[in-house]
Amino acid sequence: MTETTLPTKADTQASETLVIQPTRGLGSLNLRDLWRYRELAYFLTWRDIKVRYKQTLLGAAWAIIQPLLQMIVFNFLFGNLAEIPTDGIPRPVFTYSALLVWNLFSKALSDAGRSLVANRNMITKVYFPRLLIPLSSVLGGIVDFAIAFVILLGMMFYYEITPTVSIWTLPLFLLLALVTALGIGLWLSALNVNYRDIRYIMPFLTQFWLLASPVAYPLSEISDTWRWLYSLNPMVAVVEGFRWALVGQGSTYDAMPLLWISILSSLVLLISGLFYFRRMERTFADMV
Repeated sequence: MTETTLPTKADTQASETLVIQPTRGLGSLNLRDLWRYRELAYFLTWRDIKVRYKQTLLGAAWAIIQPLLQMIVFNFLFGNLAEIPTDGIPRPVFTYSALLVWNLFSKALSDAGRSLVANRNMITKVYFPRLLIPLSSVLGGIVDFAIAFVILLGMMFYYEITPTVSIWTLPLFLLLALVTALGIGLWLSALNVNYRDIRYIMPFLTQFWLLASPVAYPLSEISDTWRWLYSLNPMVAVVEGFRWALVGQGSTYDAMPLLWISILSSLVLLISGLFYFRRMERTFADMV
């Protein structure tokens, strides 16, 4: 199949010949193209945001309604019924703060996993770094997070919780959540091109992952013996670190080895996902 190159600013200034050839090692990732096509990444992200709120009844309010309803259900089940402790944090703040960062991860993972099939028309007509499609899908959820974060600030004001000096680390934990979502999303999006039943696996995967992350319960409920194994889940560091950066309480990562286990796990997912995605990329246009 013959592919044409999507024009960029550089193409309007001078003609350019694109040579597509196999490469090995880190060069096979061809990450330089992501910078060359950065404007396309911006427009793909902006398109996803506009489509999400187009012809909706409540618009951006859905970004607030979903975590609020989840918080109410979780507080009743894990608070009123199970009476699971929250390490001194008011339960609404404890649950809502975790759900915020979890929903960012969950949405990014789901959108990235479906992204290639959803954009099949682009893939079969023009050349551009296919990696931009799952990447832009991951970035699109940041707007929902920013909207819902305002409600969290209101809760903290109501419960007279002052953000700690560690609040500057919040972007780092958000970045870790997005890196994890992108790593898994690259695997799922590439697999979804060949195996369409992957779309049925993704909802189950996110539900199972939610229960395996300290969203409704603190890390202190996990035995010290199993905590290192539990920390192989990158979202453990994201959720606990997010709470710690905001209120400075709970099962914080005083034990730095646990934090590094989660970070290393996330990087392994990302790097392996990048190589698998690039390996399968040559078949996308024929299979999608």
